[in-house]
Amino acid sequence: MRIAVDAMGGDYAPAVVIEGVAHALRDFTDVEVVLVGHIEKISHYLEKFELSGHRRLETVHADEVVEMSEPSTSAIRGKKNSSITIAAGVVNDGKADAIVSAGHTGAAVAATKIRIRMLEGIERPAIATIMPAIGGRFILIDAGANTDCRPLHLAQFAIMGEAYSHFSFNIERPKIGLLSVGGEDSKGNELTKETFKLLSKMPVNFIGNVEGHDLFEKKADVVVCDGFVGNVLLKSCESMAIATMHWLKDAFTKNTFRKTGAILARNAFRDLKAVADAEEYGGAPLLGLNKICIIGHGSSSPKAVRNAIKVANEFVKFGVNDYISKRAAESGMLTTRGHSEPHGQ
Repeated sequence: MRIAVDAMGGDYAPAVVIEGVAHALRDFTDVEVVLVGHIEKISHYLEKFELSGHRRLETVHADEVVEMSEPSTSAIRGKKNSSITIAAGVVNDGKADAIVSAGHTGAAVAATKIRIRMLEGIERPAIATIMPAIGGRFILIDAGANTDCRPLHLAQFAIMGEAYSHFSFNIERPKIGLLSVGGEDSKGNELTKETFKLLSKMPVNFIGNVEGHDLFEKKADVVVCDGFVGNVLLKSCESMAIATMHWLKDAFTKNTFRKTGAILARNAFRDLKAVADAEEYGGAPLLGLNKICIIGHGSSSPKAVRNAIKVANEFVKFGVNDYISKRAAESGMLTTRGHSEPHGQ
């Protein structure tokens, strides 16, 4: 399996990315990597991590990088020689089976959508994120790829989320919930009301609307929303998790007795941190594309990069895209060129 990796993507690239690639090549003997980045800037790290001349590593030069402060369109307009754009081109040309990047999310979405293109009949890609919950985990989709959506898009996101849940959690019929402001089908805005109607007609295990207070009780295995809502929710949760750890640290360091208790409970705190450890998954898949794309967090560590490559490899082997296409066809949610409504609607 050949994985294209954006060497320049991420807050600590290229050093962290190349170290992660080194770990992946060591641990996964069936993986080959096409590393895309500025050759002069990555050569030092290739030597440092003993990758120079590695038989399962190919390097491709890219002159430019889409910086976090730049608009997403830079990947397809202003910086056509950026590492993410060239990496997407490598996949499109059939020289790699999947792409991994911890760089600019918007640029990754734009570049892959234009270069790799969508699965037949799917209109929009969606970011699927695994979230912790009481007694397990659930998948949030879309977590930020699309800020403006139509009901059909959310219905297709449900199919993508179902595929990811089937792959990650081995759930035969995942419970799919629609994120809204009330449990009744009459609650919500026009987008959620119309999406509710579509999901109710589809051959999926749709359980209806779920509210914010339902999420972490794991009432659904897949929670569907538009990318605007999903990204606000995701970043709010990340911020709350960081704040909670700070509050706990402050509470346990107020006096000697509490400090002693904190020392005794340190293993419990490690377990708590591990519950929401995104490094274990490496990144979030951008589903709906013709090829597999894994988007890592900007602050990805070498472990996260290594695991993102692992997940990309497993997605290709599992046939996630074939499963999405099959279920989308069965659900009548495919679109044809020039049309934006489900078949038979």
